[in-house]
Amino acid sequence: METLLSNFPLWCSIFAILFAQFIKIPIMFISSRKLEWSLFFSTGGMPSSHSSGVTALTTSVGLVEGVGSTIFAITAVFSIIVMYDAKGVRWHAGEQAAVLNSLVRDFQKLTTEIKNWPKKNDEEKRLELKELLGHRPSEVFFGAILGIFLSFALYFGLGSV
Repeated sequence: METLLSNFPLWCSIFAILFAQFIKIPIMFISSRKLEWSLFFSTGGMPSSHSSGVTALTTSVGLVEGVGSTIFAITAVFSIIVMYDAKGVRWHAGEQAAVLNSLVRDFQKLTTEIKNWPKKNDEEKRLELKELLGHRPSEVFFGAILGIFLSFALYFGLGSV
């Protein structure tokens, strides 16, 4: 009888999500020389933790249950939908947020001429939506590769213990 603590697909996918979130920090540091710990809790960026998590789930289910199982088919379709959404719908929502932020900034400039804007504090001046919601295709791809790689590494690494 399998318990929650011995559910390999569950823990493998959670580990893949956390690892993908963590690895964003050194990747950002290498590219910008900025150490941003907040990336661990942010959406978007390289690699996609959504893709990593769902492909780790699908891969580990395939390893445990077999690729001919119904549960593998369910997780495979689920993974495709999540990755499509991460790349498509959420990416476009981020693009729209960028346009809306630009409109807000333009409106704020207009307000400066009308009101006494400089006397307001910084908090009152900020109204921005999160622009980094989705993923570029490369981020989804590398997140998926990471999830598959981690599943095999954990399955065969833990299986040999």
